[in-house]
Amino acid sequence: MTDLDAVDPLAPLRDLFDLDDDVVYLDGNSLGAPPRAVAERVQEVVRQQWGRRLIRSWSEGWWEAPQRVGDRIGALVGAAPGQVVVGDSTSVNIFKALMAAVRGTDRGEVVVDAGTFPTDGYIARSVAELTGLDLRPAAPDALEPTGRTAVVLLNHVDYRTGRMLDMAAVTEQVHAVGAKVVWDLCHSAGVLPIELDALGVDLAVGCTYKFLNGGPGAPAFLYVPTAAQAEFEQPLTGWTGHRAPFAMEDAFTPDPGIARGRVGTPDILSMLALDAALDVWDGVSLADVRSKGLKLTAYFRSLVEDLPGVEVITPADEWRGHQVSLRHPDAAALMEKLIARNVIGDHRPPDVLRFGFAPLYTRYSDARRAAEALAEVL
Repeated sequence: MTDLDAVDPLAPLRDLFDLDDDVVYLDGNSLGAPPRAVAERVQEVVRQQWGRRLIRSWSEGWWEAPQRVGDRIGALVGAAPGQVVVGDSTSVNIFKALMAAVRGTDRGEVVVDAGTFPTDGYIARSVAELTGLDLRPAAPDALEPTGRTAVVLLNHVDYRTGRMLDMAAVTEQVHAVGAKVVWDLCHSAGVLPIELDALGVDLAVGCTYKFLNGGPGAPAFLYVPTAAQAEFEQPLTGWTGHRAPFAMEDAFTPDPGIARGRVGTPDILSMLALDAALDVWDGVSLADVRSKGLKLTAYFRSLVEDLPGVEVITPADEWRGHQVSLRHPDAAALMEKLIARNVIGDHRPPDVLRFGFAPLYTRYSDARRAAEALAEVL
């Protein structure tokens, strides 16, 4: 596979990441690898911006960071400037989005993907309980939204199987009954070409520590289209979402723009680490990223699908994200053995092995080494 690596147009980008050559890292769908520039940037933030400029740094770029970094992410998910804000966690942003979507509704239910990532399901249940709406779990192929449906919460890419939903078709289906849709982009932002504006998506959230390489605990993002911002009434009316935060007014008046999605003081160290990590995307075509991701996953699949006792549960067609998930009864033990061989993926109970392929730094030789190691431990 060295020939494929030699002709890979994205191959030079691997040098932007701090990775050991003897480690095959296929877990970027859980925690992205660190871009080399991040450590230097964080050191500069600590020593100069915090250390020398002290509180003056708030008026020298810190305060606007959630919107500025949000615009950089917006460019990767098909959102025009002024529609993405960075801050808080994915769970908190899901709560904001769902509560805003159902505020004032005369409809009776919240629909959530029955196999969703746990936090999405937990938050959806909390929102339903707080608002008196019914919660209806449904498989993506059987959503069946109706006139009772206020909002549908879905994962663009399933975290277990890697299956990708048709965002355009599902958004149209939900809108056809007058309901709203909230998309969770945690497993697609940074690897799939996403067109939030073009598809008329109501709301979207996502994390930045997976394929966006923002680092552990990096702040999440929230997308609210410009046309919907005046009516976006989120439940967490923190001071930084106020129209005039430093006026210290008693009454809360939301910012007229995307800043109304903010809550508390921004986590500057993590925020600016993420900002530095996003530099690796400068000049990168998401079409090229997607093309390589499909080739990498297809190649790995071809090497493992005939291994004894292994079932590939990731779709073989183009309706997949950038991971390959395998089912095996001894998945946990197998992953431990792979990690001991410096092949790092992860395990999801009870029997799923996950291998994530981040095209900016994953090589075809990594896919082959991982497949060979799996064959050995089997």
